[in-house]
Amino acid sequence: MSDLSFSVVESYPLPYALSPSLGVKIRVAETTGKRVHTIALRAQVQIEPQKRRYTPGESETLSDLFGTVDRYGDTLKPMLWTHISTMVLGFTGEKEFEMQLPCSYDFEVAGNKYLAALKDGEIPIVFLFSGTMYTEGERGVAAEMLSWSCEAKHRLPLAVYRATMDAHFPNSAWIRLDRDVFAEIDRFRMSQGLPNFDQAITRLCDIAAEKSSR
Repeated sequence: MSDLSFSVVESYPLPYALSPSLGVKIRVAETTGKRVHTIALRAQVQIEPQKRRYTPGESETLSDLFGTVDRYGDTLKPMLWTHISTMVLGFTGEKEFEMQLPCSYDFEVAGNKYLAALKDGEIPIVFLFSGTMYTEGERGVAAEMLSWSCEAKHRLPLAVYRATMDAHFPNSAWIRLDRDVFAEIDRFRMSQGLPNFDQAITRLCDIAAEKSSR
């Protein structure tokens, strides 16, 4: 029976990817000396929000996800970020390989909303690995399922995540709107003679602030 262990070496932006993506260099080690032909590797990437501290400003922004600070003992639980997969080519002993972690500004996904709320520090994440490993067997190639305990923890610098997003969307955020709502904002923009949606939404916020102050 083979024995695999995984660890994260480093993480970095992939500025030339078609969509925002992080590169994560991972080291895998096979400790019994068997020749590994290939690994069809999958990873569930989870954020572990309970493993970092939060500033008052971050806590306020995160209240939509976790409630008030006094509830953190119950509400700060691991959350799914994404699923990724790759093929690890043959090796004996250990090997480093890259997995690409897609990033998104879809704030309807809890993981993305969490990442957008952080101001600095690190993002505690864990890779939970599964898949099939092909090794040398007595009668040729043998297939083995990866142990459920195969995982690797990493403290992803928030600066790396920010650099990844800024390479594609500098100083920008994204919000999903119903088509009818979008069309209504567009009509308002044109009626006010405003050149873009930033100014239209800013104007709507100003109108709402004026009404609430009366």
